[in-house]
Amino acid sequence: MIGFKTDYKPTDVDYEESRIGAVNRLFEDLMGRKKIISANYCLARDGKIFANNAVGKLSYREEDTRELQPDTIQRIASITKLFAAVAIWQLVEDGKLRVSQKVGEIIEEFSEKPFDEITIAHLLSHTSGMHPDPGCFPNKYFVSPWKYIMEAKGKDWIANSLKCGMRKAPGEEWAYSSFGFVILGEVISRVSGEFANDYITEHIIKPCGLKDTGFNFKNIDIVSRTNIPDEEREQFVKAIQEGTYEEDEWDIAFKNIPRTGGGLFSTAADLCRFGIMLQQNGSIDGTRIIGRKAVEKMSTLYTGPEIRDYCWGAGGVIREYGLGPDMRCNEDSLYSKGTFFHEGAGGCGLIIDPKERLVAAWFVPFVNDAWSPEAINNAAAVMWSGLK
Repeated sequence: MIGFKTDYKPTDVDYEESRIGAVNRLFEDLMGRKKIISANYCLARDGKIFANNAVGKLSYREEDTRELQPDTIQRIASITKLFAAVAIWQLVEDGKLRVSQKVGEIIEEFSEKPFDEITIAHLLSHTSGMHPDPGCFPNKYFVSPWKYIMEAKGKDWIANSLKCGMRKAPGEEWAYSSFGFVILGEVISRVSGEFANDYITEHIIKPCGLKDTGFNFKNIDIVSRTNIPDEEREQFVKAIQEGTYEEDEWDIAFKNIPRTGGGLFSTAADLCRFGIMLQQNGSIDGTRIIGRKAVEKMSTLYTGPEIRDYCWGAGGVIREYGLGPDMRCNEDSLYSKGTFFHEGAGGCGLIIDPKERLVAAWFVPFVNDAWSPEAINNAAAVMWSGLK
């Protein structure tokens, strides 16, 4: 294990120090069983970071002995959606939109049927009825909105994306739609007058003091500190470092499309700091990012018992979701009812427990990108087990 020195010890925040060792042992066991490549995590209570550690190797290659560092920069994937949700709620606070507002009032393509009843709240809670991410349901004939966008080379991307139609009526079921958060990004752009990526950078990332978080992953200083979970990332990093990287058709097509569905990179410490801001009702180090009432509203259960989840074989379970974050709390959860969080593909997690005032952020690159419940759910239970 490599641990960065923190200003506080576990005992300073009523956290059992021996449980840090238990966290490390879990991750070491998962590495030994080839579930994850490595792990790094950052824990804070009452706004005080008391652990910032890394376990394992930087690269997926067996012969590469470089160790993962606590400040390794990695993709946060869908945790980006929490940043987009905060941006939406900032705009609500400024009176520039309402979450009950129909998306068609802001983006004209959504004023046409069958999209005209979708609201911003529907997009925030994955209940819009729009098609979910590829793979959510077994359908080899499904054509995603991204396919239509690529075919049009990014031109008129909203109109072209809507060619895939709707899966359900708005508010009928929960279905995980990253594309819905891309649409929220376009809402941010149009309402604020700033491209959504830039808005999030200037109004959330910078004032929150996140020094290693951003959308520009092609910076040579950034890639020199990233992990190498697979051959694709390895080739990408090599091309950036050697100055041979050339934009492909994806880069060109998506240049003007918000990356609010999953485009940010960060470190565990930066993610933890973002979580601390939310745990502290929207402020950090005396800087206000968002107001207390907006944090309360986004992290209050929005979906009711009638909203069911069938994604990835869930079988129609009740899906608890807020207006931005996940709100599930089941038999596996040691965190408190009212905790809110988000996972990211690949994998990573950020959990904010308002009752216990505990925040956890961690990266666990999966071997062969195969999702591991032990690296997410089991890890959360071990982290919460240290609370006195």
